[in-house]
Amino acid sequence: MKPSEPGLRETILMTAKSLFIQHGYHGLAMRQISDAVGVSKAALYYHFKDKEELFVAILSENLDEIETAIDDILAMRISCGKQIVLFVEYVLKQPADQRAIIRLGSQEMAQLSPDAHLKFNKTYHDQFIGKLQNIFQAGVLNGEFRPIDPGIATWALLGIMFPYFYPNHAEASPLSLETIRQIASIYMNGVAQPGN
Repeated sequence: MKPSEPGLRETILMTAKSLFIQHGYHGLAMRQISDAVGVSKAALYYHFKDKEELFVAILSENLDEIETAIDDILAMRISCGKQIVLFVEYVLKQPADQRAIIRLGSQEMAQLSPDAHLKFNKTYHDQFIGKLQNIFQAGVLNGEFRPIDPGIATWALLGIMFPYFYPNHAEASPLSLETIRQIASIYMNGVAQPGN
């Protein structure tokens, strides 16, 4: 393959994403990626100056998709609670390898250089975490949710979803809608019987 061949960048991103999920940031070398793609290291560096830039490109692509999904949910005239449930459904309906990118973003962010870490952390907040916090804040202000800290509520939500961000937690296919709805219900309503 020539370095400038159409579609090569996307092939690199797709292959590298799978390898980062398997090996983590430090466990993966650019040589392994170029071998898996079937190109020279020079062709790899034609598109990405280093491993960090490639890794950030994978995370950023995923964040763009999450932001679009959240914005679509926010555009709906529905309650804040329903918006949260739709977000849970959006994430957990994805194949396991796609869900695993969220885990990579939170776990491996510390491996980035200070400048890249600072820049990506801001993007991570602006496109993802901050938008979820705004939903919780709106729910508190309109009386739909009890007075809670939106930041704690957001991390608690991601915490209950986190086990499903591992590709080996369940099969590679999306979770069943029944399972997703149980997870959302446990988060939104707890496990106690009403009245207990």
